[in-house]
Amino acid sequence: MTVSNGTICAIATAPGGAIGIVRVSGPESVAVTSALFSKDLTAVAGNTLHHGILHAPSGDVIDEVVVSLWRAPHSYTGEDCTEISCHGSGYVLRRVLDALCQQGCRMAEPGEFTQRAFLNGKMDLSQAEAVADLIAAENDSQHRLALSQLRGGISTRLQELRDRLLRLTSLLELELDFSDQDVEFADRTELFDLLQSLDKHISQLINSFSEGNAIKEGIPVAILGAPNVGKSTLLNALLGDDRAIVSDVQGTTRDTVEDTVTLDGRLFRFIDTAGLRHTDDTVEQMGIERSLRAAERARIVLLVTEPGVPYPDFTPRDDQQVIRILNKSDHFQAINGLGLDGLRERLLNAVGDTHSSTVISNARHKAALSLALDDLRRASEALHQGIPTDLAGEDLRLCLQHLGEITGGTITSDEILHSIFSHFCIGK
Repeated sequence: MTVSNGTICAIATAPGGAIGIVRVSGPESVAVTSALFSKDLTAVAGNTLHHGILHAPSGDVIDEVVVSLWRAPHSYTGEDCTEISCHGSGYVLRRVLDALCQQGCRMAEPGEFTQRAFLNGKMDLSQAEAVADLIAAENDSQHRLALSQLRGGISTRLQELRDRLLRLTSLLELELDFSDQDVEFADRTELFDLLQSLDKHISQLINSFSEGNAIKEGIPVAILGAPNVGKSTLLNALLGDDRAIVSDVQGTTRDTVEDTVTLDGRLFRFIDTAGLRHTDDTVEQMGIERSLRAAERARIVLLVTEPGVPYPDFTPRDDQQVIRILNKSDHFQAINGLGLDGLRERLLNAVGDTHSSTVISNARHKAALSLALDDLRRASEALHQGIPTDLAGEDLRLCLQHLGEITGGTITSDEILHSIFSHFCIGK
């Protein structure tokens, strides 16, 4: 059943190009476009292109265009759709939109085309969110992650988990129907093995968020050291820009300075921190405390020093990589850009490559998985303790619900959908 709320239109291309595209979707999209076009489109087949002249309702020529036409349900949104390719002038595009609105279209809201695709069953919610990530991708890693999710990488994994969980829940509910006969349809050994397996797989997805978030936001790398050993100089050299202030005065950097750079398709977020030293300056001490917190959260820590100055005292986490850098020396003279290639190679080796596994990068997905895991563990504990099956079954149903929220199978609130799609660009 096609879901629609009128016929919508929007510019679907970035400004400044030679060609601009206006997208139209909804029950009247073909008729509205045809009324402005030099050829009758109302009876033509879908998946076709048509060259002609687009007129304003007044009859004035707007532009020579190509109209692409799709028939429901074989379109991006699942509705009848047209796309008008015209010259990329902002004036021309505005006139096309104005003509369409005069014919009865309304301007699309952010993400409304993709929201209609979701509501019409053309994609699930995780795939719809991947569309926004694909548009925002700025490097190879982000592109590959978004493309994997758009092609159903997460959806397939979650469907497998839900199918196994649904089978388990069904067997437990069947036992309730025969509770007076003390019958067990679910073999308890197999049951607990399945719960343990589901716990492991959901935990793996939750733990993958740190990698997925690092791909989207940048792998956090903290630069730590005493004052005036060249931390800001190193940051500027890595970025190829004078992002941080470099001064001979100790304590110049009193807060963290962040910027990103892409190395071999991976986004790194470098954090230049305040120099570590004892100080009575309250503001500088606040900066030092922030530096230590940033280092604790970082995936990689660059410990920077110079000859005669000890490395800062820092105890890394087990999953944290530490790279020691001797600055202002023949070994690593970052001031002149020497040794940077070797550092970049070590940074890439430190993060490795996890593209072969399923990775989540959306905080909403992580939250839903965490709730699902809590539900699963409550059910497992209930079954181990011999608590009535119906109580464990309720926890498993909640687990199914939370897993379903990721792909949209159990989304019932319009507010949730609006929150998700409002972050999309208009025209998508």
